[in-house]
Amino acid sequence: MNHLVYKGYHGSCELDMTRQVCRGKILFINDLVTYEADTPVDLQAAFEDAVEDYIQTCKQVGKEPQKPFRGQFNVRIPPQLHRAACLRAISGDVALNEVVVRALDAYVNGSSEVQHNHSVDLKISFSGAEPWKTAQTSTADVTSWLDVSNGASDDPVRH
Repeated sequence: MNHLVYKGYHGSCELDMTRQVCRGKILFINDLVTYEADTPVDLQAAFEDAVEDYIQTCKQVGKEPQKPFRGQFNVRIPPQLHRAACLRAISGDVALNEVVVRALDAYVNGSSEVQHNHSVDLKISFSGAEPWKTAQTSTADVTSWLDVSNGASDDPVRH
C-alpha cells in the first residue's frame, strides 16, 4: 500500500475517478482529517498541510493531537496460545510482554532473530486476563522466539 509520512503521521493515497482528484486521510487517529490535490505530486504537500492544520486546530481548541501508535493494543488470542506464550515467558525468564514483542518483531521483520537493540516499554492486555504490568527489557540477541511451546503441559498457568 502506498502511503504518505510526515511528522510521524501516515496518510492514505487514493484516486477519485469520479471527481478526477487524488485524495487521502490521516491514518491511525480517531479524528477525520482529509486532504486532496489535482495530481499525485501535489498530494504530499496537501497531506503535510493537513497534518499542520490538524496540529494547529488541536492547539487552538485546547486538545492534544492524537499520536498514532502509542505502543499499546489489546489482543484476542486462543486460550491455548495464551498459555503457550506464558509458558514460553516462564521458560525464558522474561515477561509475557517480551515474548509478544519478540514474536511480533520476528513476524513483522521476517526473521527469527531480532536485529534491534533498544528498550521496550509496552503494556499488552489479553481479553479475559488481568492487564500485564509494564516490562522494561532489551530485545538484543534474541533467537528462536518463533519456537513457542504448544503448551504440552496440562498444568494451567494462572495470571
